[in-house]
Amino acid sequence: MVDRYMEEHRDFQIVASKQTAITKRSLAKPDPGATPFKVVIDPKLRMDLRRALIDLIDYHDEALAEHFAEGKLALESYKEYIELFARSLKETMESREGVSYLLRSVGFDVPPAEINLQPELRWRKGPGAFGSSLL
Repeated sequence: MVDRYMEEHRDFQIVASKQTAITKRSLAKPDPGATPFKVVIDPKLRMDLRRALIDLIDYHDEALAEHFAEGKLALESYKEYIELFARSLKETMESREGVSYLLRSVGFDVPPAEINLQPELRWRKGPGAFGSSLL
């Protein structure tokens, strides 16, 4: 009886949060002109980079799923899968090969030996600086 009820009532809605604008935190500004990257960085480069990141995410997801299906990888929960997925992406993005892949995807042919894996954040003085992190 409960299962039948759940099957019949699977409609979901996205509803607005009751948080005030002051407490709501967002990674993206609602105004496209509010972030300097949308003004300074070429839109085509951003789209190419986004596509490369999505392809990279798909690759990692498929590789983990394949390893699990072949019995090479033991997983006990979705939590563990997400942790391994994040670790895999992190390790790739911390490597010269991972950064090189992103550079090539947007048209730059930079030898891996020339890739700086620890670029310095050079914040300008004034409001909006994040500190030692980009987030």
